[in-house]
Amino acid sequence: MPDLTGGGEGSPAAKIALRSRLITARRRLTPEARLAADTQLQDQILAFVRREHPSTVAAYVPVGTEPGGADLPAVLAAHARVLLPVLLPDNDLDWVAYSGPASLAPGPRGLREPTGPHLGVTAIAGADLILVPGLAVDRRGMRLGRGGGSYDRALSRVSGGRTIVIALLHDGELVDEVPTEPHDRPVDAAITPHGVVGLSRAAEWTK
Repeated sequence: MPDLTGGGEGSPAAKIALRSRLITARRRLTPEARLAADTQLQDQILAFVRREHPSTVAAYVPVGTEPGGADLPAVLAAHARVLLPVLLPDNDLDWVAYSGPASLAPGPRGLREPTGPHLGVTAIAGADLILVPGLAVDRRGMRLGRGGGSYDRALSRVSGGRTIVIALLHDGELVDEVPTEPHDRPVDAAITPHGVVGLSRAAEWTK
């Protein structure tokens, strides 16, 4: 998601303050530092994908200061079927199978979204690996997003067990505690430019 959350921000003050601090820190990164971090992060993601062999990965197109690089879907598509989100008017997420860079088009809020048949909001439940954006994750696996609640809604449709949910972060965005609300959904791990950090049930498979 882009740096601005839009008009739907309704988070508690503690979330808003932490979100603002983290967005400011991201904006201070130089283009050279972001490129180097994205390259390292992609290396970590691909090492994980090669080890786990997911057949379907639900991911997203990083924009602005989001970690991962705009070519992340293409990098993943060399190893698995990739689903990408389409933001709906109510902030929910539909899903479309990625079919190459030419299939991406400008979307709302500065996003890059896939064109093609919509698979429905429940398509995410068929993914073996889900890569989600976030501004921070804490040691419990609780993720701080941008305030729209899109991914919390999407992740509520994913059952536990075989599906692994991982947030992509810059270094320094794994924090001691993220303020939470009842609707917040945890992730299993975080990937930073320097490795995979297992959280909650994910600890065993990240060793």
